[in-house]
Amino acid sequence: MQVSIETTSGLERRLTVGVPANVIDQEVNKRLQEAAKSVRLNGFRKGKVPFKVVRQKFGSGVRQEVLGDTINRSFQEAVRQKDLKPAGQPRIEPKQFDEGKDLEYVATFEVFPEISLREIDGIQITQLEADISEQDIDEMIETLRKSQAGWAIAERAAQDGDRVNIDFVGTKDGEEFEGGSAKGYTLQLGSGSMIPGFEAGIVGMAAGETKALPLTFPEDYQVDALKDAAVEFSVTLNNVSEQQLPELNDSFFASFGISEGGLEKFRTDVRENMEREKERMVKTKVKVQVLDSLLDANQVETPKSLVQNEIDVLRQQAIQQYGQLSSRLDVRSLLPDDLFRKRAERRTALGLLISEIVSQQKIMVDNERVRKLVESIASTYEDPESVINYYYSNNDLLSGARAAVLEDQVVDHLLSKAALSTKKVSYQELVKPEKDEIEG
Repeated sequence: MQVSIETTSGLERRLTVGVPANVIDQEVNKRLQEAAKSVRLNGFRKGKVPFKVVRQKFGSGVRQEVLGDTINRSFQEAVRQKDLKPAGQPRIEPKQFDEGKDLEYVATFEVFPEISLREIDGIQITQLEADISEQDIDEMIETLRKSQAGWAIAERAAQDGDRVNIDFVGTKDGEEFEGGSAKGYTLQLGSGSMIPGFEAGIVGMAAGETKALPLTFPEDYQVDALKDAAVEFSVTLNNVSEQQLPELNDSFFASFGISEGGLEKFRTDVRENMEREKERMVKTKVKVQVLDSLLDANQVETPKSLVQNEIDVLRQQAIQQYGQLSSRLDVRSLLPDDLFRKRAERRTALGLLISEIVSQQKIMVDNERVRKLVESIASTYEDPESVINYYYSNNDLLSGARAAVLEDQVVDHLLSKAALSTKKVSYQELVKPEKDEIEG
């Protein structure tokens, strides 16, 4: 087998691989001879079909199978021979596939970057602390009431906080633009889910009214054609609904699994949940600081193929999260690669750095911590034991849990060498997600 390698740009490599014709021919003959022992054709007994007939009938198909298998096998041998670590699948371009001639193809792929790891010994990390006040609990209870709120048609003009049902058509230079129109769309005013000015423009409208909203898309909007674009939305308000908060009574408490104890027991449960959230956010904010510091200290070239994989995952998560929106609008046209690229590059770079630390420090996943993580996840379900069993019977779920624990172990390793200080903040400040936490 002949192998030559070329560096095209950055992490991309081109392997040209040649396999002698006799290697292909021998394998084709071998497979045809095996097939001849059991093949059935009209006019011949099983296993008695002349080899020439078998070759005429099946030779072409068998050769294609052999070529595919040979490419896979020879590519793996070639990267081992050249001591390469491919990141993602290669793109195969045939150069010579003709029968009787040497097989030759070109494989183009990216390799994992070489990482000269710089850890973050002595880095300053701030751990936040917060107390939970009675006012914090009151505010959380109001949030929970809103989550259980009902909606009733209001015979009045729309106000901030109302839920409205609308039809709208967006135009740019007098022409409708893709993804800018919908019918029967439900929107909560003040949610900030639409571009600036859209929701505010609906405030004061009455059912049956149509209004033109001249607006401008943000400069950083995810669709290039609409960045900083002047557009007009024709909005028709179908109806207005106002929020109706539930009373703090036994029926409300029962919806949260509390059958006795009333308001006092409910407040106790709310506080306990807030304590758990506080612990989670303290850990998360420390983790973000550690990983940001690791990234700042190590500039990593990320393989495009791995970044693209992360983009696809993030896009799919967004589509699932906004399922209602995706049924009404062309979500994919509104979620281009560039919307997720920065986050995907960050996640890819961190994955490479974490893998390098695991390798250098010989960190082994702590199975007891995996078990505790799975039990913690399962505790939020009605039948925790069945959820635990499901995790341990599903390789994908269990692998995800193991990866999360391994990442936490790497953070613990880095944190052990950091300078840790504490800062007192309010509960609301503590649980407020920061940009990096949202972007993951």
